[in-house]
Amino acid sequence: MTKLVAAANEFPRYQQLMKKINRYDFDDMINWVIDAFEKNESILAQYQEKYHYLLVDEYQDTSNTQNRLVQLLIGFWEVPNIFVVGDDDQSIFRFQGANISNMKGITRRYINALTKVILTTNYRSTQPLLDVSRSVIENNRERLINDVELGKLNKDLVSGNSKYQGQPQLLPEIIAYNSMFEEMLGITQKIQQLINAGTAPESIAVLYKENKYGEELSKFLRLKNLPVYSKRNINLLEDKFILKLIHIFEYLNAEMDTPYGGDELLFEMMHFDFYQIPPIEIARLTVEANNRKYDGEQTSLRKLLFDKSQAPAKDLFDNGLNVELKKFSQIIENLIAAVPNLTLQQLFSKIVNEAGVLHYIMHSPQKLSLMQRLTALFDFIKSESAANPQLTLSGLMKILSLMQDEQIPLSMVQFIGNSNGVNLLTMHGSKGLEFEQVFIAGTTAEVWEKKQSRPNSYKLPDNLFYYVDAVDDKLAINKKEEELRRLFYVGLTRAETHLYISYPLFRNDGKDQEPSMFIAEILDKQPAIIPQKISFTAEEIFEFQALQLTAQLPQIAASEEDFISSLLEKFSMNVTALNNYLKCPLQFYYQNLIRIPSGKNEATEFGSAVHYALEKLFRKMQDSGSETFPGVEVLLSDFNWYLKKHRENFTKEAFERRMEYGREVLEHYYKKYINSWNKVVAVERNIRGVLVNGVPLKGKLDKLEFTGNQVNVVDYKTGDYEKALAKLIGPGE
Repeated sequence: MTKLVAAANEFPRYQQLMKKINRYDFDDMINWVIDAFEKNESILAQYQEKYHYLLVDEYQDTSNTQNRLVQLLIGFWEVPNIFVVGDDDQSIFRFQGANISNMKGITRRYINALTKVILTTNYRSTQPLLDVSRSVIENNRERLINDVELGKLNKDLVSGNSKYQGQPQLLPEIIAYNSMFEEMLGITQKIQQLINAGTAPESIAVLYKENKYGEELSKFLRLKNLPVYSKRNINLLEDKFILKLIHIFEYLNAEMDTPYGGDELLFEMMHFDFYQIPPIEIARLTVEANNRKYDGEQTSLRKLLFDKSQAPAKDLFDNGLNVELKKFSQIIENLIAAVPNLTLQQLFSKIVNEAGVLHYIMHSPQKLSLMQRLTALFDFIKSESAANPQLTLSGLMKILSLMQDEQIPLSMVQFIGNSNGVNLLTMHGSKGLEFEQVFIAGTTAEVWEKKQSRPNSYKLPDNLFYYVDAVDDKLAINKKEEELRRLFYVGLTRAETHLYISYPLFRNDGKDQEPSMFIAEILDKQPAIIPQKISFTAEEIFEFQALQLTAQLPQIAASEEDFISSLLEKFSMNVTALNNYLKCPLQFYYQNLIRIPSGKNEATEFGSAVHYALEKLFRKMQDSGSETFPGVEVLLSDFNWYLKKHRENFTKEAFERRMEYGREVLEHYYKKYINSWNKVVAVERNIRGVLVNGVPLKGKLDKLEFTGNQVNVVDYKTGDYEKALAKLIGPGE
């Protein structure tokens, strides 16, 4: 609570800092609207008059602020036209602010006018699975059916899935294993049996409470060559590959701050597998540098490396410095020289292309995974530099350092496998999905009800989650326990026909583990379910452990063809991509399909600014109603706006130069053609849905001028016009 109070006291300062840099977060978008409605009755009345009918889906997951917004919009009418849909038994996002009491509040407020529609037919699961699910959820007290003011409600679900009528209605299986290792082994073997018997892998799901279980289980499944599909959030600031890139940035920043000031970083950087430098060669160079310093010579690792790489051979038998060290020296000298002359995005692109990173990625069996991480880091740099176009390398390193110190993740969603594989999902991630065969794994009390919150997290007071009409309930409810029970209920109801619930009896250190209380609740109400105990022989365990020691293909490599196929399914060829393909298919593959991160060069961005300004000029003429062009100052203003909006793609000198040059050429262009421009035009006309030999094409025409039955196509060029002449030759000329 002390930490929470301290954070609350800092909140006004946080808001001031956000306002200073023109930022806002998701909650602000709601809170500002609420504030405007509460302080300005005319604004509220305007929207109340505009929206007479409201539909709110997933109402059990609304937060207090979202609910307040709804209440303000419907507050004008005693009996509003509002339709809400929700299941209080599936409210599982309390940690994001969702408040289950909102459902109770709205039903109580409009109790006399409320039309209740209770959907009790379930078209997903068989009846035994629904009965087991009810055995768990009916232990919750905070349910609408327990609210006496709402009258008698019945939520006992009845199976209505005709697909499974006439088939055996199987009870869930509850299975105990000796250890988590044996549990994963058992699940893997069962999945293998199902697939061998004809069950489609994508109709199987394994659910667990925490991501780390799925990460381990995926290794077991891959050892048996079983296809998997999962997605998880990874923190790029904990990823070894990304940390190497950040390390390079740190080194360049250190050298820009103090020449020869990054020797410790350089020593580690020389060991990166990007460069394949023999460690013994690094050791020799380091020892020599240290000996020279000991003898009083002013030197550094970088200086010694550069001097030796430039030194001529002493004789015919002198091989000189190791060739990889020579290449490395040239790389770092080029990068250091580039820092003050490139934007952050361009510097990132240079590191990727010239510092061995791209070569390393393309020769890695995990190339697609590495490229996804590389792109995610590049997107972060683009976002930060767009928010602060003056951001320097030093400023970027301060941001990354602060994020690491304060444990702020740089998140990326990583996909493993493809959608035709066995689904590995957290319980939260499974909501809204359904599968024929469902495994709920790791169901121990330690993982569920006895799990402690992270020490660096905040715990909001329970009274923040009461709805105004429900404060007087004063129910002695364990909200954490009931939230977990709802989460377990969601997992149970994902299954269509088969459900397997498992847990290990012992921890890895040999200590006993108790099953989750939810298993006890099932067994208490469902005596027909007999728990099983499955053990493996020492030989079976040894065989699988030995298999773990063999080399495994990375999970991404096996799905590369599927990944590329999925990209091609959505791909449309434009002129740039076509030219890349005709020039070199590999260039097309890397730049247009894989999309290697690269910063926009200033010439391209300058051309886009000119195109934007001219497009706006002609659109404003068309919108004027009198076919009158606005003045030249409007044209220049639009050019200025676009260039400033994309300021991060220019160095300071380049921005000033391009701004001056753009204003000059646009003003001359305007004055020369203002009285002769055709006003019957279409601007920035998109071309889509054109197929040539099965290849979809797309493009954009800058301007079409119509004169009678003739059309003149205008293509703006902002570069060297002589180089563009060949492209302007018409067909047959």
